[in-house]
Order: sequence, then C-alpha cells, then structure tokens
Amino acid sequence: MFDTVLVANRGEIAVRVIRTLRALGVRSVAVYSDADADARHVREADTAVRIGPPPATESYLSIPALLDAARRTGAQAVHPGYGFLAENAAFAQACADAGLVFIGPSAAAISLMGDKIRAKQTVEAAGVPVVPGAADPDIVDAVRGLGAPVLLKPSAGGGGKGMRLVRDLSTLEDEIAAARREARASFGDDTLLVERWIDRPRHIEIQVLADAHGNVVHLGERECSLQRRHQKIIEEAPSVLLTPEIRRAMGQAAVEAARSCGYVGAGTVEFIVPGRDPASYCFMEMNTRLQVEHPVTELITGLDLVAWQLRVAAGEPLSFTQSDIALDGWAIEARICAEDPSRGFLPSGGTVLALDEPQGDGVRTDSGLSQGTEVSSLYDPMLSKVIVHAADRPTALRKLRAALADLVTLGVPTNAGFLRRLLAHPDVVSGAMDTGLVERDADSLIPQGVPDEVYAAAALLRHLPHPAPSSHPAGGWVDPFGVADGWRLGGTAAWASHHFRVPGHEPVRVGVRGTAASAELRLVGTPPVPGRVVGSGEPGELVLYLDGVTHRFTATPSPEGVWLGRDGDSWHVLDHDPVEAALSGARHGGADTLAAPMPGTVTVVKVAVGDEVEAGQSLLVVEAMKMEHVISAPHAGTVTELDVTPGTTVAMDQILAVVSATGSVVGGDRPVG
Repeated sequence: MFDTVLVANRGEIAVRVIRTLRALGVRSVAVYSDADADARHVREADTAVRIGPPPATESYLSIPALLDAARRTGAQAVHPGYGFLAENAAFAQACADAGLVFIGPSAAAISLMGDKIRAKQTVEAAGVPVVPGAADPDIVDAVRGLGAPVLLKPSAGGGGKGMRLVRDLSTLEDEIAAARREARASFGDDTLLVERWIDRPRHIEIQVLADAHGNVVHLGERECSLQRRHQKIIEEAPSVLLTPEIRRAMGQAAVEAARSCGYVGAGTVEFIVPGRDPASYCFMEMNTRLQVEHPVTELITGLDLVAWQLRVAAGEPLSFTQSDIALDGWAIEARICAEDPSRGFLPSGGTVLALDEPQGDGVRTDSGLSQGTEVSSLYDPMLSKVIVHAADRPTALRKLRAALADLVTLGVPTNAGFLRRLLAHPDVVSGAMDTGLVERDADSLIPQGVPDEVYAAAALLRHLPHPAPSSHPAGGWVDPFGVADGWRLGGTAAWASHHFRVPGHEPVRVGVRGTAASAELRLVGTPPVPGRVVGSGEPGELVLYLDGVTHRFTATPSPEGVWLGRDGDSWHVLDHDPVEAALSGARHGGADTLAAPMPGTVTVVKVAVGDEVEAGQSLLVVEAMKMEHVISAPHAGTVTELDVTPGTTVAMDQILAVVSATGSVVGGDRPVG
C-alpha cells in the first residue's frame, strides 16, 4: 500500500477519498485553488498544496501544477476522483511518466473508452450488444437507413453536451451543424455518431472491478433513469426492472467490455434499456473512473470501492470472485445541487449560513460543505449526496424522503425539496421510470409561489422583543416605544406593515398587530388571523402557530433579511422597500432592465451602448457551473446602458444592461397570495 496519495480534486469526492485514506492509514494530500483555500477537503487532509488561482484551467486542470504538488509532498500515487482530469488520458500518462501511480485504468484504456466510436467497435467485437448506428462520415446515410427518431452524439466528451434528438428528418442538416458546433466548443472535436433513439428508455449501468492479475467482476447494477438535461439526479441499486437472469447477462456483458480494453480498476459500463423489453439492452459507453453514484453499490455490497481502487493500484489481487458477491437490500442516492428549481433550475450560490446534514441509521451524506462555505459559480453545482440503505425499496424511498426533509443548507438554494417530491412521484414509487420522466413532470414538482406561512414567520420575527438595555439586569424594564408591537398611548395597537421579497417572486406586504407571542396577521386579503412564534429551545428552530396550524422552520438571519427552511425547501426572505424599488425601476427603465438570472461570469457581450436591437435578440451570455444563459432583448429598442464586459463576475439580479423602449412599466407590491 502507498504511504502518501495526492487527491487531484475538490469538494465532496475529495472529502470522501480522504476518509478512506485515513481509514487505511495512508497520508492524504489535498490541492486547492485560491477560491478553495478554506474548503473542507483542505482542512480534512493531512496536508494541502495551493496549485493556483481559479478558473480550473489554472488549478485543478493544470497537469504541471498537480505533478509539482505530488513531487513536493512525496506522494506516490494520485487519485483523480471524478470530473476534472479523471478521464484524461494525457494526465494518466503524465503521472506514469513522472513515476506516480494513477489510481485508475491505463492511459490506453481511458483513450479507447473515451472515444465513443472506437469503444462501440471494441465491445461489439467482444460480443457485447450495441445500439444500432454509425459514425462520421456515414451519418446521413445511416439516418436514412435507421429512420427517425435518432440521437446525434459527440464522439468525444459526455455530460449530454452536443446531444441532439432528431424526430423530423427535414431538420437533420441543421441539427448536425448545431451538434458539431457544440461538440467543437465543448471538446475541441466535432466528430459525431448517430444512434437509433429508443423512446422512454431506462439508463442502467453495471459497476465493474478489475485487478492487474486478470480478475474482473461486476458488482450489480444501478438504475440511473431519473435525469434532468442528461444529468443523473437520483440513482438506486439494484433496479426494479431487471430479473436475475437479465442481471447476470448484463453483468457478464460489462465484464467482457472491461476485458476488451484491458481495464484495471473501478469502472462503469452504461447500457440503454427499453423499458418494455429489458432483455434488449445495448452498450452505451464506459466511464473509466469512479462514478458519483458509487455509494449505492457500496451500501448493497458492503465493499469500499475507493479502498479497492487503492489496493488494485498498489498491485493487490481481488480477494473475492463473482460468486462471493451478494446484494443486500436497497440503496438510493440523491444529488444535492446548488440550483433553484423555482427559477428554472438556474445555478445558485452564496454562503452556507446554517448546515445540518443527515447521518446514521442507514443514512449517509457525502459532502464537501461546512458552515461558512462560499459556494461560487466557478465549479460544478453538486454540493453533496444523501444516500440511504434499507431492507427493501419502499422503506428506502421513505427513508430518503425523510433524510431530505432533515437536510439544512440555508444560504444557498438547492434542489433538495424538488428531489423529495420527485421521490414521491407515482411512477417513481411504482418503479415505472424512464429518462424523460423528470423533464415531462418537473413543473408539477415545483410549488407555485411562496407559502403564506413563510412570510408570516418573517414578519413575526420582526416582532420578537428586544433584549433589555445593557444598563439594566436581564428581565428589567424595557422602553415600550422600543418594542415593535404597535403600542400606542391610547392602548390600541396599530397595524405594522412589512414588505418582503423572495427572489423570483413578486414583492408582498404583511400586516401585523401585536407581538411575536400574540399577534394578528393580514394575509391573502382575508380577515386577520391569529399567529404567534412558539419557543422551542432548539437553536435555529422556529415554530410558528398560524390560524390554528403549527409550522416548523429552520431560520437564520442574513444581512438582507432572513433564511427560512423546511422539508428540504428554503426561502431567502429579503427586506423590500417599495419606494426605493419604484425609484430604481424608474432610473433603470423598469421592464427595460436586464439583470443577471444567476451568479456567474459574463462570457460574451454582443452589443454596445447605442446599438439598435430587435425583440429577442441575443445580447449577452452569462455562464455559471457549466451552464450558459443567454440574455436577450425584452423588446425592440436601443441599448442605453451596458455595465459589463467579457469576464465580469456578476451577482444574481445584478443589472447588466438597459434596452430603452416606450411603454416600460414599474411594478409594486402585491398582498400575500
């Protein structure tokens, strides 16, 4: 076994690898960019090396910087995690040339399986079924033979970038051209392949493990059909779709795929599976690294896959055979991402002000977060993973929903509440899933508007009594004019109005008369209802009694207002000044104003002040967490203000430009509801 291993990654996977290194008694070396100087993986490693400033190209993607960090710390091996350079053949070869062990397959295997065309040809020669299709330069002829629908895919890269589903062959040439542009921009290679499209497919993958002594086993399957924009969001093991016979056949096909490229280490063979005919599975691709969803396999097999990656890389043979592997119970994982479902899943960011991650009793959280972590737009949006293990699938589903309800990440909007509702979707509960389910039904899983009790809680927090003056003992006299209860000399309390705004929603006004312990609230234009804050004794917990119903929140203040969280959802309730908002809207043209929909970086500016633009014309591009968002003209007009240039870092709702046109409007408050 190695004495020292450098972890060439960040975030939750770096923390997870460091955990196993510590358990094995191996010294861990973390690397970090300036943006991650105080990150959790840096603090938990035995030592850490600064490798450069953001962006990733100057730090986590800098092969010379990583090799230098390994040399300076005496590391004998490098664990790449996933993402960044994990599937980079040049990095694997550079490690070998520097005398370092790359904890993963050989550069040759990475190169072969990273080329989708060569990978398909190789596994097909080994007897593994593949999706019918063809590669450049025969795409157009192949499409005519296959018929619609077909899927265009870049040969290089992954993550759904460049994929185009073509259902109407009259648009084929345009779709091919668009796919080539995306592939060239994303991977520097515009080579394409085309495959027959399978309607309502399942995405099922097989975990394989191979040593350098010729032993290859599979560890069962993972169901990965719950995806959004070709990105997995929920994974489970095993799959409800497979019979024991199909599981054995797919497992053996995965083993043969690994053997066909001389694979060594942990890898995943991905299959596309028709939901109505699972025996007609076809090879899609092989991921030559540890997968994000590897914990579900660990929980049903009892194996630590990172530990076995290390042992295999150190030259040890597998200590078990295929017949020794048994699957125990059911495991499900949810990926927690910094994104806001209520705003079209735009990337989010901010500082983690309150954090509570579920653990224990069959619940595991793999996370790179700490309280105070600054989540920026520089890196991937995945923050953590919540994984559960139970004796059966219904119990695992209930356990994961409960764990997501307990998850608190106030300060950064996440998809936790959305995932919790997805896990209760009838087709998910029954197991009748496919890769298009989330896109079809996403809107029904996103609450419309902000619950009234959120605004009521924010308003009553304003009415908590002030502490006693420092010149008097606790519990002494308090000036009645210093308490926000509307007290008047005549004895009749006056109504206090509070104006709030939650990003992505219209401003609201809440009326309160009384104190936090006993008040009336005006909500939704109805007669006043009773409400009060009930003390719970738990730090950060807020219990609200509103019109006969009790609501529990986690609460924490922010400089602009208060964060409230419940059942995986969170709301940043901001103070709102309607007069200032009206003046600001007038200054910036109201509906003429273009603001950043997410925190990120401006990458493209296509106009200048004075330019005439048409309605819908693309003006700017903002990028965050691997997502581009095009900012378009709201109407025809003239660009009268432009506050950014390429490379400008922007905050959410920051004004980018103004397109002046007649008929601009200025909005105001609305009552709650």
